[in-house]
Amino acid sequence: MPSEQRPARFPKPYRDTTGRALADYPHPSVAVDTAVLTLAPRIKPAPGTPPHRLSVLLVRRLAGDGGPAWALPGTFLHQGERLADAVARSLAEKAGVTGGRPAQLAVFDDPDRDERGWVLSVAHLAVIPYAVLAGALADPGVVRLAPVSRPGPLPFDHDAIVSRARKELRLRYADRPDPERLLGTRFTIRELRDVHEAIAGTILQKDTFRRGMEPHLQGTGTLSSGTVGRPSQRFRRAR
Repeated sequence: MPSEQRPARFPKPYRDTTGRALADYPHPSVAVDTAVLTLAPRIKPAPGTPPHRLSVLLVRRLAGDGGPAWALPGTFLHQGERLADAVARSLAEKAGVTGGRPAQLAVFDDPDRDERGWVLSVAHLAVIPYAVLAGALADPGVVRLAPVSRPGPLPFDHDAIVSRARKELRLRYADRPDPERLLGTRFTIRELRDVHEAIAGTILQKDTFRRGMEPHLQGTGTLSSGTVGRPSQRFRRAR
């Protein structure tokens, strides 16, 4: 690091016991890749299946990059940039996505993960409601959603990042009602179970699910409307 860029608390160039500076050691490039997960509506859900499908956002790669055409949004870390800022930059520039609360997921550091060279990726997870992504999905030739169970061929180890993100999201939803706020503030038990089933990837037993969720819910004193059949009680998340 040039002296004019060195923080004041480090007035002298660093040297280890062998007399070498940091620049004397080989070092990897650092990238960020983000698995943006959402619940996409199914056009014609089969009987007994949730009306949503857990999906991941993909962006089209540049023509000269080679390999699979679609990938997770990502970028290389710029000098002096924080990881969170790089994530926000990549989502905005490559996917047209702003906001959300991306969180670090894991570091993928296989030295051979990227054919371009030694690149480690700090993977992130962002869970964003489908309605918020509507603008980003306006051009399906640039940005699209794919089921997390079948994202298609992806470059590098992006398939492993998607799998890790899905596992993390399932853990978050194991015993709390919709912690990522994919539903609105008021919902029925059935609507809540639909969301949890889409994330779990399996059908959940009705009574067991209700008993597990009710301690974390508060009744709103209102009933559902505009649905077929008897109106159901609506709940909110307990604080």
